[in-house]
Amino acid sequence: MTDLQGAKDLVRHMHAVADAAPAGETAESLSAVLAPDHLWRGYHPFGELHGVDALGRVFWDPLKTALTRLQRREDIFFAGRNELDGYDSTWVVSMGHLMGLLDQPWLGIRPTAKMAFLRYCAFYRVEGGKITETAMYFDIPHLMTQAGQCPFPSQTAAHLVQPGPITHSGLLYAAQPEAEGKATLAAINAMISDLGQWKLGLPLEEELARTWQDDMIWWGPEGIGATYTIERYAKQHSGPFRAGFGQRSKTKHIARLAEGHFGGFFGWPNFTAVPTGGFMGLPGSDIPSEFRVIDIYRRAGDKLAENWVFIDLLHFWKMQGRDFLKDTTGYSHEN
Repeated sequence: MTDLQGAKDLVRHMHAVADAAPAGETAESLSAVLAPDHLWRGYHPFGELHGVDALGRVFWDPLKTALTRLQRREDIFFAGRNELDGYDSTWVVSMGHLMGLLDQPWLGIRPTAKMAFLRYCAFYRVEGGKITETAMYFDIPHLMTQAGQCPFPSQTAAHLVQPGPITHSGLLYAAQPEAEGKATLAAINAMISDLGQWKLGLPLEEELARTWQDDMIWWGPEGIGATYTIERYAKQHSGPFRAGFGQRSKTKHIARLAEGHFGGFFGWPNFTAVPTGGFMGLPGSDIPSEFRVIDIYRRAGDKLAENWVFIDLLHFWKMQGRDFLKDTTGYSHEN
């Protein structure tokens, strides 16, 4: 097993190198810390990128060209061993915003010459002193909205620049007590058990109260938004989501881990579902589509208190036959 602190140090070094590299030189800078056969899973339209050269050429260099003076504003950082492979593999998690000046077009998003924030969360697998695998999800629709190209017609909650934890304690650069990580993972697993059933026979708010603090915050993506308290979460996301979808598959994750009071998971995809009742203000269909999701949690006591959610909605809607990146008109509405 890889030492957690050593893995953290490697990822922090990789961030420093990647952030400092000029556009056009990112792959060369990353070659010392990423394995040659590195696998990168990213938000639509990127999908899977294989190797360091592809990652630099297809993702990092175009992003740095568009979002100049790029700055990483990290809110959560932790490491752990993956419960799903018997705690064999080591992963490091980083979440926050990539901020810069949107000076050039990117993916059809128009430049504004103003500050812009790209929410991100990344899971890095560390083996043998190298990063061998990455899952990095974003909120590209939120960046589109900042450029005046809101891709979706409405959302049930509110989307702002999503902050880090209210406790300001998310950067776990130092080692954490093992018992705290175990307690966080137990709280996450209890929530997953309830969520995966949808059939506990309890009113939704009572079900949620089993694993969530009453003043919980669900920091959702553009198109859905963030919502505060169990009551509003039930009304503004969880209830409408359950009503809108049928034929949900079982949940599958690639990595699930925790350290201290923070933990999370990702899948590729996490599950599939059919939007029979409509979703995000758009009509329903009978087409099953994938949800690629990263969830990050903060535990308080024995329950979950905050949840940062990254959903590849562009991939989901592409499977539904809607390519929102190609529609550059956008909607104009208040959150």
